[in-house]
Amino acid sequence: MSYNYFCKRSNTTEKKEHSNSKEKVLLVINCLQGGGAERSVLTLGQGFHELGYDVHILRFKSRVAYELSNDISYHQLDLNDYNSIPTKRLRYWYFAKVLDRYVRKEIGTPILTLANLDKADMVLRHSSLPNIAHVIRNTISKKIELFRSQGKKANDKRLSNIYSRHPCICISKGVEKDFQATLGVTNTTTIYNPIDQRQIVQSALEFEPEFDSYIIHVGSFKTQKAHEVLIRSYAKTRKTLPLLFLGEGVLLESMKELVTSLDLENRVHFLGFQKNPYPYIQKAQFMVLSSVFEGFGRVIAESLALGTPVISTDCPSGPSELLPPHNLVPVGDVDTLAKKMDEAMENADTYQSSFDMELLPINIAQQYIDFMRTNG
Repeated sequence: MSYNYFCKRSNTTEKKEHSNSKEKVLLVINCLQGGGAERSVLTLGQGFHELGYDVHILRFKSRVAYELSNDISYHQLDLNDYNSIPTKRLRYWYFAKVLDRYVRKEIGTPILTLANLDKADMVLRHSSLPNIAHVIRNTISKKIELFRSQGKKANDKRLSNIYSRHPCICISKGVEKDFQATLGVTNTTTIYNPIDQRQIVQSALEFEPEFDSYIIHVGSFKTQKAHEVLIRSYAKTRKTLPLLFLGEGVLLESMKELVTSLDLENRVHFLGFQKNPYPYIQKAQFMVLSSVFEGFGRVIAESLALGTPVISTDCPSGPSELLPPHNLVPVGDVDTLAKKMDEAMENADTYQSSFDMELLPINIAQQYIDFMRTNG
């Protein structure tokens, strides 16, 4: 199999015209499906654009679940086209060479390249592009625990090797502290996720939700989010407001079964993934999170940007950096979460918090540029 054969098969580009005179920033991610990391990459790209950079997003799969801005150029290289290479390590090494050649030919040499999520990390570990950094988006010790509980392998030494070559930018102070303690990697810093308040507020006006007064949770149905805790807590409240879930995932059906077993079908509503969740968030009495762990808790910051109060479990990282102690409950504490939900159903203003303007995309993007200039 020749190198050129692979390149001809896998290179697809969705490009806008851009100025070759502008410095280029590249963000790499597996795909742009409906998740917080994907939304953060798009938002950060907008921040770099506002700073005057020529921004490119390169993904390994075609799936897109968000509106794509015309301010950014989009590229696709299909990692799955290389599955015939016998081992993952060799596959990622070879694909990195394909990626480097593609970027230099079709984009130009970027002044900053950001790897987002596992597959991009594993590929760019082998890249020779300048100024690469890994964006660490979750509490890695908790991810390792979860992997092992599911019978999957998680090699700490291998992860240390992956992340020791390039600087690592963690999306919360808790994530950074855990990352250093778990992997022994110290070339790190913390830069929070960007939150585009202006865009969020505009999007919140696009339609009127069919519900009038309710509690809301936004997030994928997976073990990390601990929906079971939230549903059991809600069952213990006076249930004066309905509970709405926005999201999809592998645990959705089992959570629907739990709602049925607790006789909550008339009070709990599953609305699926919403490309624009902001009208629902803005109109909610309050947002509630029951997660076992979070990296940053993007939906918390988005809720605060809309003026919506938030109650959350006090994960090892994320929520405590965005919310006051009064808004937090211990992880897995069904009774305390139920008590706070009852209080918030009575008077949600008790849990009101302010939005930090330092989270705006242009400010966060500038922090990345400053970091690159200091460490490049």
